[in-house]
Amino acid sequence: MRALVQRVSQAAVTVEGDEVARIGPGLLVLLGVAAGDTGEQADRLAAKLVKLRIFADDAGRFDRSVGEAGGDVLCVSQFTLLGDTRRGNRPSFTEAAPPEEAEPLYERVRDALGAQGGVFGAHMQLALVNDGPVTLMIEA
Repeated sequence: MRALVQRVSQAAVTVEGDEVARIGPGLLVLLGVAAGDTGEQADRLAAKLVKLRIFADDAGRFDRSVGEAGGDVLCVSQFTLLGDTRRGNRPSFTEAAPPEEAEPLYERVRDALGAQGGVFGAHMQLALVNDGPVTLMIEA
C-alpha cells in the first residue's frame, strides 16, 4: 500500500464535470493499493496518516497532526502509484491490486481517516494547492 501525502491549503475532486469533494487546509492522500495488501496494512497506514506531524506549531516546526491543526482530509484512489517503469517507457501496473480487492481497502483507509473522497475507479480531475510544498511518500 502506497500513499502520496500532500499538505494542502485546498483540494477538490471533479468527476464528469461535477465536484464530488472539496477540502480547505489539510491533507490530500493519493492511495495506491498493491496486490496482496491486507486490512492490517490499511489500518496501520491510516493510523500513521492520522498522527503524521507535518503541520506547523506556534514555533513553526512540524509538530501537529492534521487533527491538531484543525484540517480536513481528502483521500483519492490512485492505482498508478503502483506503476513500474523500470523496463521501457510504458508503466506496468501488475503490482496494483485488482479493483475488487483494492476498493474495500481504499474505503477502509478513507473511513478510518474520516476523509472525503473521490469516486473509486472513475476518471477524476484533481485540483490542489500544495502548502509548503510538503509531499511525502508513505508505504505500509
